[in-house]
Amino acid sequence: MAPVVQLALDFVNLAQALRAAREAYEGGVRWLEAGTPLIKSEGLDAVRALRREFPSATIIADMKVMDAGRVETECAAKAGANIVHVLGLASDSTVEECVEAARRYDARVCVDLVGLAGTEAMVRRAREVEALGAAHVCVHTPIDMQMRGAQPFADLKAVASALRIPVAVAGGINSETAPEAVKAGASIVIVGGAINKAPDAKAAAQLILKAMASGVPVATQLYKRGDEAGIAEVLCKTSAADVTEALHNSGAMEGMRAVVEGVRMAGRALTVWTYPGDWAKPVEAIDVAEEGQVIVIDAGGQPPAVWGEKATMSCIQRKIAGVVIYGAIRDVAEIRRMKFPAFATIVTPVAGEPKGQGMIGAPLRIGGQYVRTGDWIVGDDDGVVVIPQEKIVEVANRAQVVVEREEREMAEIEDGSTLGKVSELMRWEQLRKKDDGKEGRS
Repeated sequence: MAPVVQLALDFVNLAQALRAAREAYEGGVRWLEAGTPLIKSEGLDAVRALRREFPSATIIADMKVMDAGRVETECAAKAGANIVHVLGLASDSTVEECVEAARRYDARVCVDLVGLAGTEAMVRRAREVEALGAAHVCVHTPIDMQMRGAQPFADLKAVASALRIPVAVAGGINSETAPEAVKAGASIVIVGGAINKAPDAKAAAQLILKAMASGVPVATQLYKRGDEAGIAEVLCKTSAADVTEALHNSGAMEGMRAVVEGVRMAGRALTVWTYPGDWAKPVEAIDVAEEGQVIVIDAGGQPPAVWGEKATMSCIQRKIAGVVIYGAIRDVAEIRRMKFPAFATIVTPVAGEPKGQGMIGAPLRIGGQYVRTGDWIVGDDDGVVVIPQEKIVEVANRAQVVVEREEREMAEIEDGSTLGKVSELMRWEQLRKKDDGKEGRS
């Protein structure tokens, strides 16, 4: 079959899913998938709504069937699905039941290989389900692995070369990687965020279809995930607020404020511990720090100042990315003119003395956060956030997801909607048990 784009509508609100589907359909996408989050949130009414609005489209229900294959496949097919996704981890009998039920309703089964460990296991299971009657298989890098920089193309190539049936691929595909997916053997290229989160889903869909047709990648700044080598580039596209969301609303240093407004900072930490007002170790750290690092100073959260104009100018000469001070800073007018990313808890005109006490490279506990040399620091007008070095790839990529989602929501608000309407806020309010006045009575 000629390669097609399948749009994975992984929303939790049907109205948002339909808006994205309409734009993508106008852009040429004809395979529309009710994603697993959408089905879990809205039920099979999501599939029914897609079938009603797009009667000639191929509708996919990503049920991820694991058990009760006949019942779940029949329900999806009756709701209007042309293709039902079943997990490759399901038993042979479940896959057979799904295939038989799908045939009764002129539908097809796609077996998703997500969760199978290793290429050999994927190839083996793909051959087994092909023999059981699956119409397609899907090589799927799940989103949690995408956040760690994983990609599906090596597995895709191995699976596609072993089968006669069409193979689908899912896992962070965008306009740069869609041609690579086709070259690796994909007949069905499943795209999610690169269309769903685009401010203009129609244009995004057209771009991906063009890239697939020509075989030439089209560069994009969003909808792609970095590895450790590209962390600084990814973080520069995000904000401190985005990073805290990626950290489940944590990681911010309490009380830390931007001395220079309108600048952003991202880099690995070099930690410095010193006594209040003792600026010897902070200044020594400037000569120790590597290009692009952020000097993080614990001065006890008290004055006098351990940093000023000359230290800042020295950092600029050394291409240091910024400074964070749990304590006092001075010469802020000059530092602002230099537009150097500086953050502190106190501003004072009083300077301390270089007594030489303290340590460079010691772990710190400041502003409620644990900071080590090598952890990543992000700062802007909202404050400073610490990212543990062990989680940097995942957190940076998740922060990028936040950026992409918010761009889409902002586009809808600019079109005349409101945040409450876009997010369907009222329907997601927590349901609480009604107090009938009987609880607590003896």
